[in-house]
Amino acid sequence: MKNEEYQTKRRAHELWDLNLIDEFEVGSFRGLADIHAYLFQDFPEVHPGEVRQVNLSKGNFRFASVLYLESAIQAVEAMPENNFDAIIDKYTEMNVVHPFREGNGRSTRIWLDQILKENLSICIDWSLIDKRDYLSAMALSPANNNLLKMLLKNALTDEVDNRLVYMKGIDQSYAYEDMADYPYYEIEGSNGGESDGE
Repeated sequence: MKNEEYQTKRRAHELWDLNLIDEFEVGSFRGLADIHAYLFQDFPEVHPGEVRQVNLSKGNFRFASVLYLESAIQAVEAMPENNFDAIIDKYTEMNVVHPFREGNGRSTRIWLDQILKENLSICIDWSLIDKRDYLSAMALSPANNNLLKMLLKNALTDEVDNRLVYMKGIDQSYAYEDMADYPYYEIEGSNGGESDGE
């Protein structure tokens, strides 16, 4: 059986190393679906890039109902991206929509960084954000995302072209999902010792 963490991390590395991420539409659901489809292409049971057809919940929180999913996605797509707060509002709402059966967090964090990079020439250094702090802020975010904004703002960097920032960010993103068996430097295709600035 294929290891999901290993395979999808390898695909995340390819997004950077093959410059594929730059080909995806920024800020749209299509771009998010393309990220998800690429990450999970080796796991057809996840329905890579496809909008979920089942209702989902986590704890006491129910994500957007399947009945309203398409309109919710369109509403989020239409949200502005002109400043940091607006972009985090959009990210928060896409999390509430939770368009895929699984892999939403890993995909939307890459999507968020692409929006920040395109509009503000910054990204988040996810390696600076503690798992417990992040998960707590995300749990509160549907009602009030001010804590999330503060947490993310404190981890902003202008090193948008730094491969190491991206790779460590992928590792941390997966750690939020309890997937930390394969650090970036052990993944085949991570180009090992290549320059971190490229």
